[in-house]
Amino acid sequence: MTIEPATIYGTPDSAASTAAVVSPAEFIADLDDRTPAGIAAAVSRRIRSGALQPGSRLPTVREVARQLRVSPSTVNQAWRALAATGAIIARGRAGTFVGQPEAARPTAPTGRYQRLHPPSDSAFRIDLSRGTPDPHLLPDLAAALHDIARNGGGDLAADYLGEAVLPNLAARVRTDWPFRAERLAVLDGALDAVDRLLTAHIRLGDAVAVEDPCFPPFLDLLARLGARPVPVGMDESGLLPADLTRAVAQCTVTALVLQPRAQNPTGVSLTAGRVRELSDILLSTATLVIEDDHSAGIAAAPLRSLGSRLPRRTVHIRSFSKSHGADLRLAVAGGPAELLDPVIERRMLGPGWTSRLLQRVLLSMLDDEDAGHAVTAARAEYRRRSAELRRALSRKGVTIARGDGINLWLPVADENAAMISLAAAGIKVAPGGPFEVGDHPRSDHLRITIAAITDADLDWLATELAAATTAAPTYRRVRRA
Repeated sequence: MTIEPATIYGTPDSAASTAAVVSPAEFIADLDDRTPAGIAAAVSRRIRSGALQPGSRLPTVREVARQLRVSPSTVNQAWRALAATGAIIARGRAGTFVGQPEAARPTAPTGRYQRLHPPSDSAFRIDLSRGTPDPHLLPDLAAALHDIARNGGGDLAADYLGEAVLPNLAARVRTDWPFRAERLAVLDGALDAVDRLLTAHIRLGDAVAVEDPCFPPFLDLLARLGARPVPVGMDESGLLPADLTRAVAQCTVTALVLQPRAQNPTGVSLTAGRVRELSDILLSTATLVIEDDHSAGIAAAPLRSLGSRLPRRTVHIRSFSKSHGADLRLAVAGGPAELLDPVIERRMLGPGWTSRLLQRVLLSMLDDEDAGHAVTAARAEYRRRSAELRRALSRKGVTIARGDGINLWLPVADENAAMISLAAAGIKVAPGGPFEVGDHPRSDHLRITIAAITDADLDWLATELAAATTAAPTYRRVRRA
């Protein structure tokens, strides 16, 4: 398989025949690592140094493979990784070319997360696109601050050399951790934890298995690292074992990133049986498992972790953003020391640690009975709102699979037409496209966040959402298989 054509910045087709052709010897002479990552890194270094000029045409995959005495698929993996970063451009039969330097590329945001949340005004009557909790359902932060003030918190304010994780907080979260975690780290939210783990353990050209559909920032992070996302389909029990088996067999998957419950965007949670199936598939591999439990506290489903069966290769991340407040920026990562120590050591050269004052605020809320009741009530309320919206839609002939957490995955006939229909009614939703790993999903969806829904708006919303599911585009659309 060759890398697919990409519309990036490089030699136009009319100039392809006159572009300088790079000899394989120009970038393989000092190559020691003949893995996909090693080849990609070597070419990337030559491009950054200026040894390979923008617009130069690279030799074919088969030529490079012959020179390196590796398989064409090995070179092709490296080419895919380089293309994902914009370092090279595939132009079909015209060839593959060195791209423009990074500074010369357009600076407009092109990531999936930016597409999911583009700048917009506040003209919408209701915003169901944000994926954030209802602020009215969060525990009382003021009570926790008063508790700290009464019991003394200033002793932490000037301490550079104290424990990075408050011992009492570590002891508190260990009481219900899904497996024995050799090391704990407090980080600035779940996405920060995923980012740091991927940066520490993923290299250019690595294949990383992800859920399909997937949380868009995961795909953005992998693209920036030059890693290749390998989609694994899902059903109501979680990742499909057959898809994961295929990914492991064909791609030598370095890591698996998943959300064990209330998956964003589908709301799917792993079952105990599915955990066993997935763990058995990974048992004979060296695959790193990164679990993002982003809805801990407000998810109704019990936590099922692959770490219960693969504790030496799993890092579990528990976020407190949706349960206790996003601006706390707190998540706890737990797992083997050999996987978390590189993250902790690298972080000491930057922010060093997550504010221990914020950690104490969280600890106060975790120990406070009223705060605990607030989280329990929020979990029940989200479950009720989700059920009420699904029932209202069902009465209008629209069926949505039951999900956990604050999001619903709404199937529609056409994504763009559905969004236009809802925008005309004053409703903002999230497009499904950024969540899809491939460019051409077989069906269209919208992500609906139920946190902002009130009972007064329920019937109106169901009517407009039902109409949007059948909205047709004004142009003919050809869907690719």
